[in-house]
Amino acid sequence: MSLVVVGSMAFDALETPFGKTDKIVGGAATYISLSSSYFVKPVNVVSVVGGDFDQDHIALMHQRNISTEGVQVKENEKSFFWSGRYFNDMNSRETLVTELNVLGDFDPIIPEAYQGCEYLMLGNLAPQVQKTVIERLTKRPKLIVMDTMNFWMDIALAELKETMAMIDVLSINDEEARQLSGEYSLVKAAKAIMAMGPKFLIIKKGEHGALLFNEDKVFFAPALPLEEVFDPTGAGDTFAGGFVGYLASNGDISFESMKRAVIYGSAMASFCVEKFGTERLKDLTKEEIENRVQQFVNLVQFDTVLQ
Repeated sequence: MSLVVVGSMAFDALETPFGKTDKIVGGAATYISLSSSYFVKPVNVVSVVGGDFDQDHIALMHQRNISTEGVQVKENEKSFFWSGRYFNDMNSRETLVTELNVLGDFDPIIPEAYQGCEYLMLGNLAPQVQKTVIERLTKRPKLIVMDTMNFWMDIALAELKETMAMIDVLSINDEEARQLSGEYSLVKAAKAIMAMGPKFLIIKKGEHGALLFNEDKVFFAPALPLEEVFDPTGAGDTFAGGFVGYLASNGDISFESMKRAVIYGSAMASFCVEKFGTERLKDLTKEEIENRVQQFVNLVQFDTVLQ
């Protein structure tokens, strides 16, 4: 099942209570494609980088059957760069530096080999760029999943709503859901957001798990209690990669299948936070992934006799 991933490939510099890094490879498309590559092959990426981007990372992507034919390289420009500091609770962070660089005027090009894809994952980008990608596909995919953030709700709400009307699944966090809907109750927020277009809504709650909504149905997936969280950067994108990768691997986009996909996405995200950047996502085994999924199942599985 063919999957196209659109998003940033970037450099991050991170500081957490566990340490700090110099520039390391990051970006939504990086995390999403690495995560989804454990479920579906090939993963086709649409992105843009500068001439400074790490070629070793491109080689790693190729080793994982990730196609970079849709990645534009602007030799005389710099890649997107973000620097941030996480506080002790690891849920709140401070942005220190944001340099859009090549991402500032990104015009996505869809290679002919990517046309006809059945699954499209739109990583966090300007809503107009996400909309352009959908419009440039000659055939509408079977499933379009989209991620966004409060920044676009602040500065491009009209464009965001236009794009949301074209997708199937929206993935945002609880704070963003409340901002977008104007509702504090997440159940009310979900109804308001799904009325804007998405048939399914995922609301991520960080260390408190994730909610999946569809019509009047709700599913809750817990987060795995981890002894140590080194770096939450990219966890949401890794979740999205596991989610859409699982769906693309079996071709089933029913609510029941999405419930399982949320668990697989959560399992992948739990690996991501165990080391800095993409380090933990480079060489997972199938056994590790299945064991981690089983841990999630064990968290919520119980027997009871109703009186």
